[in-house]
Amino acid sequence: MRRVTMQQIADQVGVSKFAVSQALSGKPGVGDETRAKIIQTAAALGYNLSSQWAIKKQSGEPPIHERKTSAVSKNTVIVLLPNVRFQERGAVFWGRIIDGVSSELEKQGIRVMMVTENNAEGFIDIINPSAVLGLIGIGYIPSQLLLEIRKTAIPFVLIDHEDPLIPCDSVFMNNYDCFRKLTTNLIALGHRRMRFIGNPTYSRSFHERWLGFRMVLEENRLSVPSTDDPLLNLDENAQDVIEQTINQLIETNELPQVFVCANDFYAHMTIRLLIMRGVRVPVDVSVTGFDNTQEYRDLPSLSTVEVHNELMGIRAVEVLQKRLKNPDLPYEKTLIYGEVLFRQSVARCDIKE
Repeated sequence: MRRVTMQQIADQVGVSKFAVSQALSGKPGVGDETRAKIIQTAAALGYNLSSQWAIKKQSGEPPIHERKTSAVSKNTVIVLLPNVRFQERGAVFWGRIIDGVSSELEKQGIRVMMVTENNAEGFIDIINPSAVLGLIGIGYIPSQLLLEIRKTAIPFVLIDHEDPLIPCDSVFMNNYDCFRKLTTNLIALGHRRMRFIGNPTYSRSFHERWLGFRMVLEENRLSVPSTDDPLLNLDENAQDVIEQTINQLIETNELPQVFVCANDFYAHMTIRLLIMRGVRVPVDVSVTGFDNTQEYRDLPSLSTVEVHNELMGIRAVEVLQKRLKNPDLPYEKTLIYGEVLFRQSVARCDIKE
């Protein structure tokens, strides 16, 4: 393994190389909290601390890591969020999961080290497996990076992601059943013409939500959107595609009774675009989301599915602890159910004006 440098530690913590040097040598000028974080990160990365503390030992003063806590012991869990920049639009969603993980680990006196590296080689360069207790991955993680993590033999749990080539413990929302319930309730409210907004290939969660939606339509002999539907093939130009599709549907008088969106982000975007074109929500068209992330005062309150983000984080810690105690147990997939919340963005079809 390559030698860990002070600059790598500085980059990880977000401080200067000088601050790292001061903290590791026990010199003043660095706050206690920052000093502890630097030492914790240095230990997790596998930095050779002995040379930095040699003078302190000779003077009889306990080295910093012994005075703070046992920083070199396996008492750190890595929280890996490699696509944090791409997933920034869902910061509320991911932030609550991270809060759940962090608070549960803190209760148990376990340190947390956030890593956003998405390159397999870069990840291995900054991690010392012998100093890491386990890893919790959040969101999409490339297969190559997961392979490298598995090679390190670090026990890991994934939240809202899984890879068919790399079996492991995972924690998910029960996306399929929640979306079945949402779609079934919409049918009970009189809705028959529905359009799904979201790319099923984007993530496992989106795929499961699409499957739940599609299965209920098929079971009720309702029309299922074709796979070439532009609303099922969204990418980074999602807003343009949704806007163009809405405009076309308005011009051809083919608006559905309800847009069923894969998440709240798309739902709020859709409501704004409809309102801009003079379409009334929910009088003319209903809209639903998934996540229950946040509300906007200038929009009708969104009908959605409650995602227990913090609980997902807590469960991931519990699953990791179980794996640490029983490394030979079969892998498990934990599913957490969410409640369907009907609010202002949905109306019954038989009371529409």
